Amino acid sequence: MQIAVLLFDRFTSLDAVGPYELLARVPGAETVFVAHEPGPVRNDQGSLALVADRALTEVTAPDIVLVPGGPGAREAMRDETVLSWLRAADATSTWTTSVCTGSLVLAGAGLLEGRRATSHWLALEELVPLGAEPTGERVVFDGKYVTAAGVSSGIDMALHLLGRIGGDELAQTVQLLTEYDPQPPYDAGSPDKAPARIVDRWRRGAERVLSQES
Repeated sequence: MQIAVLLFDRFTSLDAVGPYELLARVPGAETVFVAHEPGPVRNDQGSLALVADRALTEVTAPDIVLVPGGPGAREAMRDETVLSWLRAADATSTWTTSVCTGSLVLAGAGLLEGRRATSHWLALEELVPLGAEPTGERVVFDGKYVTAAGVSSGIDMALHLLGRIGGDELAQTVQLLTEYDPQPPYDAGSPDKAPARIVDRWRRGAERVLSQES
């Protein structure tokens, strides 16, 4: 089983690394990081880089495709080289997945047309003009397409996939070995739970950014 993780400039690290840490534990799995060309790709902070093992042209038929999100996703969703690769890889993939705003890239490739999907809560409505049906759920399965909400939800998505691929015991074993047992000090992990003033501040900020981009 080959798992291909797409990298692009200004991706969010945990979107890629979180699911990787779990999915790479599937017996016999080969995980490859892919980008326009092999070499380091910088994250959205600019202070960390992951190394792409192979160019897009070298990975033609992965079993699982994983697209992270990040500020660079809006450029990736208009990058025809990336979109063409996604369409070709999706034609034979068993699972095509995304984390956070990675779903915008999948939708930009036309892969989520008429499908339920999620994304970061600040980007959900951006799925609508791309033909997807947004939902605020943390992990969404629609056929072979699996989308996860913001950043940390990629870990949940990976556990769901592990259960589908290798059964409950494999997923439970990986959860145990990675000690994934969240006990956050605050209950502010979604816009429904966070203080309204914080949610409003970030909604206003996102609206300004989107208006500048349009």
